[in-house]
Amino acid sequence: MQTINAQTIADANKNAAAEFSAAATTAFAGFEKLAELNMATAKSVLTGTLDSLQAVAAAKTPEEMLAAQTNLVKPLTEKATAYSRSMYEIASATSTELGKASKEKIAEAQKTFNSSLESLTKNAPAGSEAIVAAFKNAAATGQQVLDSAQAAAKQAVAQAEAHVTDVVAKTTKHTTKA
Repeated sequence: MQTINAQTIADANKNAAAEFSAAATTAFAGFEKLAELNMATAKSVLTGTLDSLQAVAAAKTPEEMLAAQTNLVKPLTEKATAYSRSMYEIASATSTELGKASKEKIAEAQKTFNSSLESLTKNAPAGSEAIVAAFKNAAATGQQVLDSAQAAAKQAVAQAEAHVTDVVAKTTKHTTKA
């Protein structure tokens, strides 16, 4: 029979606190990058808009006014596309970093679970082989389901990234044409 060791629990708590701290630091770094992006974009849009409005106000002919208005719209569209791309890159990088950490922790927890399961089955009473085999089979099936879900999630993320890249490319192409 296994006993609970107070030091093991204390170490587990320390590890959990360190993991939470690392995840929180990563998440806040992502939020900080988004805040910086928002401030830089707002400043850039404001400056560009004010310059363009001054050009519209200074126009002396309808053609000059139309050209100034056209010059107002194009940079805004380009800035919106660049903002979307940057925002997606920040979110994707933060998500990837958090996902990597969680994947490592899941693998570690899985290893610990398998080790504990093996230890428990070694100490199982005689005649419980069928129950132990069923339990091991259920654990293996659960692992297969988890692996399938992770593969499906990876595929969905890859498809979403491809879609975003395609949309940004098409938007940039149409903006340039306009």
